Amino acid sequence: MLATTIQILKCGLQADPTISAQDRTRLLAVLREPTTPKPTPATPTEPRLLRRAEVARRLSCSLRTVDKLPVKKVKLPGKQRAAGFLESDVNELLTGKETA
Repeated sequence: MLATTIQILKCGLQADPTISAQDRTRLLAVLREPTTPKPTPATPTEPRLLRRAEVARRLSCSLRTVDKLPVKKVKLPGKQRAAGFLESDVNELLTGKETA
């Protein structure tokens, strides 16, 4: 930001009686700092389970094809027959990479 722009903002902040000197200094300090994008986490911290229908939608195939995939089924907590697939396993299928 140009020094003239900061000077204009400083004058505007000084003219506002509702802003304290401490707040004005803090605001100007934030405006002077260059903005850098914050890094986003690459992978979620918790493993995520996907249902058969979601896996079929992501892979563009039928539910029967999903049942035949070489991906380990994971039992859903508290369920007798329901199963899901780890999202990381499905992503590996999509990218074609396998981890040992």
